[in-house]
Amino acid sequence: MRKLFKHFNKRSDLFLLISLLLLVIAILNPSLPIKQSRYNYILIADISQSMNTEDMSDGNKKISRLEYTKKTMYRLLDYFPCGTKVSIGMFAGVSVSATYSPIEVCSNFSNIHTTISKLDWRSTWSGNTRIRESTVNLARLIRSFPESAQVIFFTDGEEAPKLHAFNTRNLEQFQGGKDWLYVGVGSNEGTPIPKFDNKNQLIGYWSNESFALQPGIAQISESNIGARDNNVASGTSDRYLSKLDEEYLKKLSTEINGIYIKGDSFKNITKAMKQQPPAWKSSAKFSLQPILAGLALLLFIARFISKSSFRVFLSRFSK
Repeated sequence: MRKLFKHFNKRSDLFLLISLLLLVIAILNPSLPIKQSRYNYILIADISQSMNTEDMSDGNKKISRLEYTKKTMYRLLDYFPCGTKVSIGMFAGVSVSATYSPIEVCSNFSNIHTTISKLDWRSTWSGNTRIRESTVNLARLIRSFPESAQVIFFTDGEEAPKLHAFNTRNLEQFQGGKDWLYVGVGSNEGTPIPKFDNKNQLIGYWSNESFALQPGIAQISESNIGARDNNVASGTSDRYLSKLDEEYLKKLSTEINGIYIKGDSFKNITKAMKQQPPAWKSSAKFSLQPILAGLALLLFIARFISKSSFRVFLSRFSK
């Protein structure tokens, strides 16, 4: 043991020298170039009237697809780590409107939360729902952001008017939807779509005539102006029954190299999000200063331990 102490004691001055050297290097603040992943998202809510259908559950209570979407967005805000940037978007007609460019989630938590709470079907600017057509406009919107963003699109997949040979856009050449996530909201059983007035009071349900649109020139013209039959269903037999169109959303996501997941499980949504790559990667510098300073401190402490504590320990041990 005495030999070990003497061996260690001889090197105590070397520890001090190395400690000072590390401290000098730390002052110069050296760094290593690294790539950092940036996670930016645009959370899009379909605010068309079919999203007012109450076929989702919140505990024992039935809520609308739009309310369910908003609750899921709130949970995502809690889920995102600081540094993540988020924008809230609304879909109606053939386009998506962003409330703002993606902003950092922690420093803007209250503002983003408020934006979600204001999502309302009355903000719609068109009576139609053209999810397929919106892909091109959505890609254009994302290109307008200062930084790219990944898409999380909540929708029931309801196309209105119904697609046919004349109004189905060919997406074979479309390349802007890679890794977009479509989240299906709604049940697989048909449920009537409520119709509200501008004060959000229920006045009836959408009728079959409103959705039973046939191919033809008149149909195409009507879809372009965003008109919809305003008749209210007079009885239960006249009501149009809306349900989640999973097959269509799966097909659409496959066509654009996106991802589809049913939105009835928050865990499954976040799991699907992990399949999305970062929105972009940036170059950054990893500072070595804290590491070097920490090593210098440890060696400095070790030098004094060797000349004091070790000596006391050795004297007691030798008795």
